[in-house]
Amino acid sequence: MPIYEYQCQNCNTKFEAIRPMKDADAEIACKTCQSTDTKRALSLCYSKSDGRSGGARCGGCSGGSCGSCGH
Repeated sequence: MPIYEYQCQNCNTKFEAIRPMKDADAEIACKTCQSTDTKRALSLCYSKSDGRSGGARCGGCSGGSCGSCGH
């Protein structure tokens, strides 16, 4: 399942949630203040080709998941 980033409009906290794609824009409570006045944030992931497989991978992630390294 994908990791989505959200921002609370009440307390300005940014948080992540692992959810099915069908629930990406469904209501979710803030992890800090429990407000449901939250919006999905734009998530960016840096990737680069390793030149061998033609696929993209992040140079900073050993597991291949950009959500864990912050790149």
